[in-house]
Amino acid sequence: MANLNVPLYDPRLVQPMRDELTRIGFQELRTPAEVDEVLGTTKDATLVVVNSVCGCAARNARPAATLALQHARRPARLLTVFAGQDADATERARSYFTGYPPSSPQMGLFKDGRLVFMLERKNIEGRAAQDIAADLTAAFDRYCA
Repeated sequence: MANLNVPLYDPRLVQPMRDELTRIGFQELRTPAEVDEVLGTTKDATLVVVNSVCGCAARNARPAATLALQHARRPARLLTVFAGQDADATERARSYFTGYPPSSPQMGLFKDGRLVFMLERKNIEGRAAQDIAADLTAAFDRYCA
C-alpha cells in the first residue's frame, strides 16, 4: 500500500508554488486535523484552493486566485492544501467537495459550511488567469458579503 505521507515532488521545488498563495493570505492546511478544524466548523465564506504542481492548469490557477482577491467582495477565509505533497490533508479537503471528483488544481467556495461553487481542473486548464478570476469574482459577488 502506498504511503500517502511521502511527497511526490521535492519539497524545495514546490515551495515557491506554496508561497505564491500563502503570501497573498492563504492559510496552508497540511494535516486532516487542520482541515477539519476549519472546514468542519466555519460558517464564513471560505475559498479552498487545491494547489498543484501541474503546469498546464496550476500555472494559471494561482495567478487567477491572486487577481480574484483584488475584488471588492471576497471570502473571509482563504485556505489551501497541496496535492501530491500533503496527500492526507488534500484527501480530507476533497471530502468536503460533495459531488465533485478530485482534480488538481481545484477551487471550492463555501458559505455557511456548505460548498456553493466549484472550479475543477476542466474549468481551469487552457484558460487565461483573467478568465478564471472572472468566474471566481462572479461567485464572490453572489456568495460573499
